[in-house]
Amino acid sequence: MRTPPFLWFACLLLCSAAHATTALHPSRGDEVIERLPTITRVRPAAVASTVADPVAAATQARAHIATARQTGDTRYWGRAQAVLAPWWDKPDAPVDLAILQATVQQGRHDFKASRLVLQAALRRAPGHAQGWLNLAALERLSGHYAEALHACDAVARAGQNLYALACQLETQSLQGQTAAARKGFTQLLAATQDPAQTSWLQSLLAESEERAGADAAARTAYQRSLQAEPDLYTSIALSDLLLRTGQTAQALAVLQPLPPTDAVLLRQATAMRRLHNPDWKTLRATLSEWNAELARRGDDLSLHSREQALVALWLDDDAPGALQIARRNLDLQREPIDWWVALQSARQAQDTAAVQQLQKDMQQTGIVDARSRP
Repeated sequence: MRTPPFLWFACLLLCSAAHATTALHPSRGDEVIERLPTITRVRPAAVASTVADPVAAATQARAHIATARQTGDTRYWGRAQAVLAPWWDKPDAPVDLAILQATVQQGRHDFKASRLVLQAALRRAPGHAQGWLNLAALERLSGHYAEALHACDAVARAGQNLYALACQLETQSLQGQTAAARKGFTQLLAATQDPAQTSWLQSLLAESEERAGADAAARTAYQRSLQAEPDLYTSIALSDLLLRTGQTAQALAVLQPLPPTDAVLLRQATAMRRLHNPDWKTLRATLSEWNAELARRGDDLSLHSREQALVALWLDDDAPGALQIARRNLDLQREPIDWWVALQSARQAQDTAAVQQLQKDMQQTGIVDARSRP
């Protein structure tokens, strides 16, 4: 899910190990150590050790969150947490700061903690639209669509009608109400001239069309979204559509200018492999190095299960291993791509029982996605 402009609610972020700690030994004083990605539009100032003013802390934290989303650089989640540290997990923290804490936790895939913080904050401030949008995103991510719609209704009661309607349309489209979603998103697009809103709404429309099996319409909407405003999440989503539909060279072209997150490098390696470019093996080795660094650092590797399953499926030809990882990932998050990865893995592993169980689980959840059909 893409984050909307204006309101700063948290979406499912593709986490990156790209900036895990590695010892560097430059041989010259002018050697380039790192190039900052050009996609970065927000470059917050360095974090002060303590920000006493809650308003200033919120401003800094939001800037770091924006940069984390734009670049996939997970260090900025840590910088946001550092700014929020004086209020972190404090029951009497200002509500805005508590919701920012939940945003950081969601960005790091700590969904359980994020939900608890949000629920506590919303009990104190039941009219906080941002908090309800965050909660709606978490409920969709977990496959709890009735609860997500309840949160969307609360956004409407808070007076944020455009965001409330988009929230409802996105949730309904996940349940197969494609025609209503298409009509609703088209009406919202006609009512806005703001590039950021246009980009966000086109991205939501694209995802809805892709779930409906309308790949050409989805591609057009993704491209219009990126034309209105570049976005890392949407670029990766477009590349996935292109890879899935056999447009490999076009997918690689979309991926090339993106910051080197693990999600991006995985897809670049996949495209290169399909195009018989041997350089894919170098990217595969890099992904292994990053994963090992995460393990040495003590990170919970289960939080990266989506990408790990795709590595096993696309790069290692290990469908049974991919299925095992993908099933674990479904315990954490149940977005459409998570179901798709699990089903693709089961089919390539020729595990009929697993396919049937996954389809049953999807039906019970209520998600409708044409990509999951045989």
